Amino acid sequence: MTKWLDPVEERAWRAMVTVTTRLPGALDTRLQREFGITHFEYWVLTLLSEEAGHRLQMSELAHKANASLSRLSHVISKLERLGWVQRSATTGKRGVQAVLTDTGYVKVVEVAPGYLQAVRRLVFDALDAETTRELARVVDTLSRHLTDVLDQENQD
Repeated sequence: MTKWLDPVEERAWRAMVTVTTRLPGALDTRLQREFGITHFEYWVLTLLSEEAGHRLQMSELAHKANASLSRLSHVISKLERLGWVQRSATTGKRGVQAVLTDTGYVKVVEVAPGYLQAVRRLVFDALDAETTRELARVVDTLSRHLTDVLDQENQD
């Protein structure tokens, strides 16, 4: 028999669905309108910009970006066409690395202020410091739990 959500769980779940469905769309709309880039594309560029040498194995980048290798590969192809990323064979290893180009790094720097302004306006302007710390604790817990559950399911 299905165990229904209690009223507090239902309220929390509905709020989380609203945030997880509306926030990415709002960020996509703003970034596409102002910079011609999607939120996921910017996220991938940002992840590369934070790495030594601005490069990362595709499989590791997919993991950090919370994306399938297939989805990441399509995005990397688009970013290559734009001149922001290039693929590089890994010497002595299997696999390919994604490498942020100088032009791609310039794009990250260009987009960052508008991105951070949107994140602050859409999320953090509604929260005081204590609530922000609590949000960080809650989403860290959920993120670890989700990762553990999905990793276990992938092993089964």
